[in-house]
Amino acid sequence: MIRLLSHFIIKENLPEEKKRSLLGKLCSSVGIFLNVLLCAAKLVAGILSGSIAVTADAMNNLSDAGSSIITLIGFKLSEQKPDREHPFGHGRMEYLSGFIVSLLIILMGFELLKSSAEKIINPEEVTGSALTIAILAASIAVKFYMMFYNLRVGKKINSAAMRAAAADSMSDCVSTTIVLICTVIDMSTGIQLDAWCGLAVAVFILVTGIRAVKDTISPLLGEPPSAEFVKKIESIVKSYPSVVGIHDLIVHDYGPGRRMISLHAEVPAAGDILKIHDEIDNAERRLAAELGCHAVIHMDPIENDNPECVRLRGEVNTLVKKIDQQLSIHDFRMVTGPTHTNLIFDLVLPHHYTTGEKELKEEVRDAVKKEIGEQYYTVIQTEQSYIE
Repeated sequence: MIRLLSHFIIKENLPEEKKRSLLGKLCSSVGIFLNVLLCAAKLVAGILSGSIAVTADAMNNLSDAGSSIITLIGFKLSEQKPDREHPFGHGRMEYLSGFIVSLLIILMGFELLKSSAEKIINPEEVTGSALTIAILAASIAVKFYMMFYNLRVGKKINSAAMRAAAADSMSDCVSTTIVLICTVIDMSTGIQLDAWCGLAVAVFILVTGIRAVKDTISPLLGEPPSAEFVKKIESIVKSYPSVVGIHDLIVHDYGPGRRMISLHAEVPAAGDILKIHDEIDNAERRLAAELGCHAVIHMDPIENDNPECVRLRGEVNTLVKKIDQQLSIHDFRMVTGPTHTNLIFDLVLPHHYTTGEKELKEEVRDAVKKEIGEQYYTVIQTEQSYIE
């Protein structure tokens, strides 16, 4: 259904960003319609049967409709152009809407937990029927379809809000299946499992909601770029002859399609500055065209034509890797004096590294003096890595 509707609504000649927004809003609108329909059907079945689990499942669908409305609003707000108060745009509204949906899932789980506990304390008779079973079975099929299209679209447009909606639909599939099984057992054996079924469903919904919160809050707080994205950046920038290496890569995510990156490109100190600058400009343009991000590249000159400097840089890098394979150095240079030589470089620490900066500097200094020579002094600046 989504594919058919998108064929008529989303035209091929539209910009990719507009297509993405329209697809997200279309999925949210379909979600609102289907959830309201399911809520009405389950509410009738719940009232007729007296089942707290079925009624709670109906209210869950009503909250899902509200979640879809929030997601729809999130897509609409994220389309707004940058303004004076928000110069980087409003793309993170989509992340925020996904976070709100996740909180609603948790709220519904708590409400269902409360209702189920009350019914365990004060049990009531439940009357199942063929209509109830038919409605629950149809609901499972519809929610499975919604989970499928939300997940597929979420991956296609890289939307945290759509992935949260997919997680919600998955929890509904499981919870409704549990309600259906308990209803069938009740009708077949007379064993009253309704309240306990509601309790199990509540726990599952809570777990799903907490996971969804974690997934949606991560981009809001700031997360590292994927390894694949980093490799693409490296491949583009290092494809230019003057670029020897890159470091200090930072990716700022202001919402889908609104990424800004900054990095340092190592270039020959003795090279033609105008030629190198032209290549860096071209690299920035390619990053924007191919990866859809605004890029700022800082040029770091290195002495790649000084054999002694190249040799020492390689030896220091080898010593650092012996301490920890994930440690790395850059901006290496040397200053030679009559009695000693200063080796100046930046040392990049991985996130997991627990040794203090002072102790690490001393460890590197001692290794250099022992393995390379007493005449070499180290001047080290440590910094944190912003990629995995």
